Amino acid sequence: MKQGMTITVAIVEDDARIRRSLAAMLGTAEDIVCVGQHPNALEALEKIPASKPQVVFMDINLPGMSGVECVLRLATMEPKPQIVMLTSYDDGEAIFSSLSAGACGYLLKPIRTAQLLAAVRDVYSGGAPMSGQIARRVVEAFNKPAQAVAGPGASPSLSERETEILRLLSEGYLYKEIADQLSVSYSTVRTHIERIYGKLHVRSRAQAVARSAGLPGFGKDPTGAR
Repeated sequence: MKQGMTITVAIVEDDARIRRSLAAMLGTAEDIVCVGQHPNALEALEKIPASKPQVVFMDINLPGMSGVECVLRLATMEPKPQIVMLTSYDDGEAIFSSLSAGACGYLLKPIRTAQLLAAVRDVYSGGAPMSGQIARRVVEAFNKPAQAVAGPGASPSLSERETEILRLLSEGYLYKEIADQLSVSYSTVRTHIERIYGKLHVRSRAQAVARSAGLPGFGKDPTGAR
């Protein structure tokens, strides 16, 4: 990071006590400034485009719209903020849904000041900060034998286009980005993805990405790095 540069940060957290605590932690660093504290996703979506934080810490369990959905919407912003999940949820569905939606990191509460500040600088510099147990779960999920991930029976029969879309999903592309990449409409992409879910017997993007690790030609980084 260049000398004298300040990293702007926003917090999306429904617990006022935690919001204040995180803001106080950020305030101890000379190179980091908190430009927004938001109690829910709707306020975040309304105010973050104006404050343009470079880094956003996002809780998952928010009132109304979830943190994962908020990440999906913030990911369409220009410039796109670097989003780090900061939550108490450590289950696989929450992890992969967040990363697939566009989050660049995943940290568990409670968090110490040194960890928080290091995460800001890490994600701003292009890193992907994760709590140790989260990183292990990601590695374990994608090191499972193909049969264990895919389940019994033959591999599902996906069309060439469905395979192409599933690969883009596994690389972290959003629906709109897939539509642009393939020069098709957003609704066409949604239709293909619904068919993919049916063939893979899954109900979410995260499950589809995990399932793809057991299919021929897949196994790319699930965090969406590209």
